[in-house]
Amino acid sequence: MIQYFKNIDGQTLEIDKPDMGVWVNLVPPFKEEEFVELSEDLEIPIEFLRDSLDIDERPRYEMEDLVKFVVIKTPTENNSFNDSDAFYITIPICIILTHTQIVTVNSFDNGAIKKFLNSFQKRHPDKKNMMLLKIFEKVVQNFMEFLKEINHRRNQYETSLYESNSNEDLLNLMRIQKSLVYFITALRSNEMLMMKLERTNFLSLNEEEREFLQDLIVDTSQALEMANIYTNILTSTLDAFASIISNNLNTVMKRLTSITIILSLPALVAGIYGMNVEIPYMHSPHAFYIPIILSIVVSVVISWYFMKKKWF
Repeated sequence: MIQYFKNIDGQTLEIDKPDMGVWVNLVPPFKEEEFVELSEDLEIPIEFLRDSLDIDERPRYEMEDLVKFVVIKTPTENNSFNDSDAFYITIPICIILTHTQIVTVNSFDNGAIKKFLNSFQKRHPDKKNMMLLKIFEKVVQNFMEFLKEINHRRNQYETSLYESNSNEDLLNLMRIQKSLVYFITALRSNEMLMMKLERTNFLSLNEEEREFLQDLIVDTSQALEMANIYTNILTSTLDAFASIISNNLNTVMKRLTSITIILSLPALVAGIYGMNVEIPYMHSPHAFYIPIILSIVVSVVISWYFMKKKWF
């Protein structure tokens, strides 16, 4: 589906056809005929539009026939029904700078474009470079918000895990860890893209735009550092819980072994006195009580010994 947005008297209005200073936004579902039509109307290489369908498209830029093509990764919630998948994944936003318009192509619905749309009335579509940098800014903000949400969920699952040792909480922590892997990979690629844009001046930025891009690089580096910190904390937490679970298992096995030994000794005494042979005191009127008392004494002594060694 193709959307055309234009600023008219300080308001963002959706129009029916492309015009000068219009933001063109493509959202699912996509149709091949729409790609062909848009490619012909705006003189965009058809490959630029088709490349946007690849969810694994890496952040990069290129130019063909004076049309500039930039890809950046942005976070989004994972709608997979698989309980072992990551909570969040990253998807590409393809930004195309034509001679007169800026075109964005989204393979999935994402928050960065929604934020950009909400603030579009403040934008100047004729300043395409600044429009692109503002989209970058919304992407960085999205990463920051998702990272805060991830950290909040991590704290919740850890607290729950301290109380219950639930397998579900462990699985949720692993899903968060997978999300952070996606984020770190995407943020590192985005940072490299921005640094390369600054170094090569691919966009022919003016001084103000260059300073804004430098600020975005700093913010992206901060988000990357946050993701790395959360990953290290989560890895340490999972390792600690693995050690705790292993230690608890050893403690349980030790207790079970102690109980087995305590129960086996009375059984040994009873087995000896139950043999069909001559044994001491077999004709005594108290013959029944002798193995009982002996079994209790042995059990108490062994239990005291194990408690002294803190095996219980």
